[in-house]
Amino acid sequence: MERVRLSVSVLVVLAVVMAFVGCSKPPEAEQKAAKAAMDVAISAGADKYAAADFEAAQKTWDTAESQMKDKKYKEAKQSYIDAKAAFEKASAAVEAGKKAVADQANASLTPLEESWKNLETTAKKIEKKLKEKKEAWETDAKAINEGLAKAKEMIATAPAEAKAKLDDVKGMIEKWDNTFKEMATAPAKPEAPTKGRK
Repeated sequence: MERVRLSVSVLVVLAVVMAFVGCSKPPEAEQKAAKAAMDVAISAGADKYAAADFEAAQKTWDTAESQMKDKKYKEAKQSYIDAKAAFEKASAAVEAGKKAVADQANASLTPLEESWKNLETTAKKIEKKLKEKKEAWETDAKAINEGLAKAKEMIATAPAEAKAKLDDVKGMIEKWDNTFKEMATAPAKPEAPTKGRK
């Protein structure tokens, strides 16, 4: 009877030890699932089009990774589960984010094109004053035309890149608009007298 009691006690202790060992193993499956969800979110563009959701998911992932290093496996397991859900939420928000950025790009395109037409008209009016800046103007004018055309093409497929391109174009247009205003208000330089050769 004593042997049976001892055997049962040993089995109970072993069961408890096995249960504890089973609970304390790293949550690798949850880590892999969260990593896969992160990769999907990145490839979908969540970092650009659902940035707030993506950043929240990234913080949860970082917490889980820290918990793994500290061997807090139970907490890490839950954090990986939460990170996976957060990355999936970010992926789901990408389409709405893309549409919002595309709408912003489309909204800024028409006024930019109008500003560009006005700038070209102004450039023709002050063409004689452009002497020293003519080459820079022609280079930027070409870049502006190409930038507007490229942005139009990209709005549907890559709205964030299109918006960035439009921001660049806007900067060039504003630079030349200010330059032309300064040139229009500046007094004309008197021409230096030419000395004749004898």
